[in-house]
Amino acid sequence: MPVKEKVKISKGLKNVYFDRTATGSVDPAGVLLYRGYNIHDLAEHSSFEETSYLLLNGALPTRTQLEQFDARCRASRELPSEILEIIRLSKSAHPMDVLRTAVSAMSGFDPDALDKSPAAVSSKGLRLAAAAPTIVAAHARIRDGGEVVPPNSGLAHAANFLYMLSGEEPDPRDARLMDKDLVLHAEHGVNASTFAARVAAATQADFYAAMTAAIAVLKGPRHGGAAEGAKKMALGIGSEDNAKRYIEDLRKGGERVMGFGHPVYRAVDPRSVHLKADAKSLGERKGQPKWFSILQAVTTVMEPYAKRGHHPNVDLWSGAIYSLLDISDDLFIPIFALGRIPGWTAHLMEQYARKDILRPRLLYDGPIDLEYLPIEQRS
Repeated sequence: MPVKEKVKISKGLKNVYFDRTATGSVDPAGVLLYRGYNIHDLAEHSSFEETSYLLLNGALPTRTQLEQFDARCRASRELPSEILEIIRLSKSAHPMDVLRTAVSAMSGFDPDALDKSPAAVSSKGLRLAAAAPTIVAAHARIRDGGEVVPPNSGLAHAANFLYMLSGEEPDPRDARLMDKDLVLHAEHGVNASTFAARVAAATQADFYAAMTAAIAVLKGPRHGGAAEGAKKMALGIGSEDNAKRYIEDLRKGGERVMGFGHPVYRAVDPRSVHLKADAKSLGERKGQPKWFSILQAVTTVMEPYAKRGHHPNVDLWSGAIYSLLDISDDLFIPIFALGRIPGWTAHLMEQYARKDILRPRLLYDGPIDLEYLPIEQRS
């Protein structure tokens, strides 16, 4: 007979702190910090390269340090021919499946794949952050019947990604907007994918195994799919005049309004503040202002529910921005992953330094001591 214990069950591990971190802070009041720096400052003044350096090294770089870091990133964008062949063989798969498979396979091309020292993990994180956009862009080109566009070492990280997708150098304003989006997605506490990565690291699984776990978890629509869901919602609404009825019907049916609410924030998602203004200006510049108008109408309809925590989040506006940049819907989640690699890496460095395995428990509430009957006696 099992020993009965007095236990407190925290569904979803909500508000359960399992360790400390110096990587970032997600405050319910709507404050997001990377290594102590406010996301508002980073979004307005930093770049993805500089933010990546901050997360991987714990401090902002000097000019020389950033130049050296950027040079290493640009030199790490090329993929082994074998990885490109894997992408070609799996061209019909979902982009997240291809990214997951390619990242896992990259362990075979790292002679130090099992090295989990802080310096080695940081270096792997840099190389993967540089190479992952090439994986996503190469797959997008191959599945659409086009030729792979090699990385352009003359372009910064975000601009190069857009270049590899389209084959044309992007408008600097579009490149800056993608850069900001990646900065805003670079770190966000111990969300589901980060927790998966840390669980893997706690077992001392290698860097590529932990990254593969994170990417696999991010694919789940409850975690990474909200931007695509917000885009589909906007398409379903069709016009700002239809927003009120559409949202009311959703809520009556008990369905989620995509792009609103967050498991942690009880105030406006600080990341959404930046992308909202950018979505408006981008829509006007592209001659498609209706998408912003529709989503703005949705936010007006949702205002009465803000007191329950249903504030706009980053996904509400990011999906509109990706669409206006002519990016396919199924690339929205991979772009999330591209931004999050530095944050995942920082968490892996922390977890590899810990001795404890992450091993929560489940309270058994099934039957006890059932009689085993031979198969002949079972009806």
